[in-house]
Amino acid sequence: MLRVSIVCVGKLKEKYLKDAVSEYEKRLRSFCKFEIAEVDEERSADNPNAAQIENIIECEGKRILAKLDKSTHVIAMCIEGKQKSSEGLAQYLENVAVGGVSSVAFVIGGSFGLSKEVKKRADLKLSMSEMTFPHQLARVMLCEQIYRAFSINAGTKYHK
Repeated sequence: MLRVSIVCVGKLKEKYLKDAVSEYEKRLRSFCKFEIAEVDEERSADNPNAAQIENIIECEGKRILAKLDKSTHVIAMCIEGKQKSSEGLAQYLENVAVGGVSSVAFVIGGSFGLSKEVKKRADLKLSMSEMTFPHQLARVMLCEQIYRAFSINAGTKYHK
């Protein structure tokens, strides 16, 4: 069974977001070994300058990389990444699994994004949209799309 994880910066704060993620975690268990690994968000000044932002991104990036095994297939969620349809993501995950990969990690950076090192480590850079979403909502949306991808591949009625 494929192991799928989301490695993300920070913790969910709002109960309704936690509840949504929890629901998708429960649903995904029938398709894969699913887990979420949270790394600490780097503290910053109220209005950090460019150097401080770069330091924040690098510190968070090191924490993210420490959570990734060398054999894990990494998908970095970033604005400059490729966009895929739900069907496209389903096909991609199917191809990865058929190709012998046993572990896939989706990575969501902090509010300032992902470090260059994390992006270099990625096997795929994926963008949800050209639109901007709240950082914490992105986690819920990604969980839903992962669930949808597995549902498509299993031929269930969830995806219409």
